[in-house]
Amino acid sequence: MPTTVPGVPTLETLVSAASAAPSIHNTQPWWFRLDPDGGTLEIRAAAERGLRHTDPSGRALHMSVGCALFNLRIAVAHFGREPVTRLLPRPDEPGLLATVRLGGPARSSAVPRLYDALWHRRSSRLPFSERPLPGSVLAELAEAAHTEGAVLGRPGPDAADRLLRLTWEGEQRTTADPDRSAESRRWVREPDHTGLGIPPGAAGAQDYRDHIPMRDFAAHCHRAALTARPFEARPTIAVLSTAHDRRADWLRAGQALERALLVATAHGVRASLLHQALEWPDLRAQLVSAPGDDRRAHAQMVIRLGYGPMGPPTPRRTASQALEDGVLPTPR
Repeated sequence: MPTTVPGVPTLETLVSAASAAPSIHNTQPWWFRLDPDGGTLEIRAAAERGLRHTDPSGRALHMSVGCALFNLRIAVAHFGREPVTRLLPRPDEPGLLATVRLGGPARSSAVPRLYDALWHRRSSRLPFSERPLPGSVLAELAEAAHTEGAVLGRPGPDAADRLLRLTWEGEQRTTADPDRSAESRRWVREPDHTGLGIPPGAAGAQDYRDHIPMRDFAAHCHRAALTARPFEARPTIAVLSTAHDRRADWLRAGQALERALLVATAHGVRASLLHQALEWPDLRAQLVSAPGDDRRAHAQMVIRLGYGPMGPPTPRRTASQALEDGVLPTPR
């Protein structure tokens, strides 16, 4: 079948859908480039938006790109084409993280629900209700992660408390670290032409009982912006993990995370990402395995799930801003 390249309106929608993905500190650390001869979209790392202190290995950057990659796959399928995906396709170009070629007719049957959800998904850093998630929904979230090669585990009450304590420790360390706290402050900004960063009003709230340690984005600059509220007494916590911990695993984990988040959104379930402990190697090592456990799983994300208000929107770059050359090309 001859390769058909997307027209400009379709290309704009594809890039906008990919850019709707979550990313650490809303850095949106990706660039897109269309190869019109091959009908392929390239996703490259925006190293200039990497977090040198918070994410020195680039793991969170790769996960963020993985989330965008999954959205791109869903959008390609929405337009009736099969997304033929390759991770790290050129070893001599480490900044090229993935390619998606528009293949033949799409095979996915889950596209309509997930495509609609990607435009409505938002992180919610607000309190959730005490209403428990049905077992069927938790099972579907676990299956979503498994489909992308990851494991979404649900710890018991004692293990969940331990995870929250580790998250609290990570938050305290980051707040006390001048380089990391300054790096965080740089990404708290009023909405501007860049379409990047966390608006002060989107920082959510703090649990005045300190049971659920939400990331303190805004208090560094706007202490009054974080209202102290009671959060749910027994939060639903899940841990996303992979068997290995290489760059390709980080990209797969990002796709698994976004698939699970979109499934959650389709069920009306909100989510917030508790990443603080993952930013400290010794704390991260404790997130999956209990003391004395010799399992070799690698934690990639801690997720808080529940029913509650939708989080406020965070800015997004336009398709033109997200394309490497800054313009929407006319495919040849």
